[in-house]
Amino acid sequence: MSFVVAVTVERTIGCAPETFVEFVLDVRRYAEVDDKIGRILWVRRRPGLTEFKFRPRLPGLRLPEPGTVSRMRLVQGNRIDIALAPLPRNALSRFVSRFRAGFTCAPAPGGTTVTRTISFDFNPLVRPLLEPTLRHTLPESVERELRLAEEILGGAEQGARPWAGERSGASLRKDRRIKET
Repeated sequence: MSFVVAVTVERTIGCAPETFVEFVLDVRRYAEVDDKIGRILWVRRRPGLTEFKFRPRLPGLRLPEPGTVSRMRLVQGNRIDIALAPLPRNALSRFVSRFRAGFTCAPAPGGTTVTRTISFDFNPLVRPLLEPTLRHTLPESVERELRLAEEILGGAEQGARPWAGERSGASLRKDRRIKET
């Protein structure tokens, strides 16, 4: 029996791979669709690397989350690997779990096929508290994340709904709840 909570979601989004990659690497923009990214404390970008400190929000869990430093590294222009920054940062987060995530983008008819992966391997001391909830809530969170990205980017290149940044994530989430009910 595996104790890793892992989710993989694939979706075709109506934009070029470069557009999707840039959207993800601009973490303040991406946080509008990813409910797992809480308050962003700072962001540092260099070519091919985005490092940021934020308060994670694991879906379904209402725990005080420590500030976490994450690194998104662009690999070969079409893949983003996401991991915790190395020690001494993230000591508590590393104690609780091993975290791995990423995106792979491939050209496809009508846009880009995006494969989103995310996994947590919890420390046995906290596993009974965190794993059951996250195993249930994480798949829906990742599905929602890509659905909202498609909503924002899907028509952007055709002029249907360009990204203007004028809408906050809270208003976007509120609009989605209204539309989905």
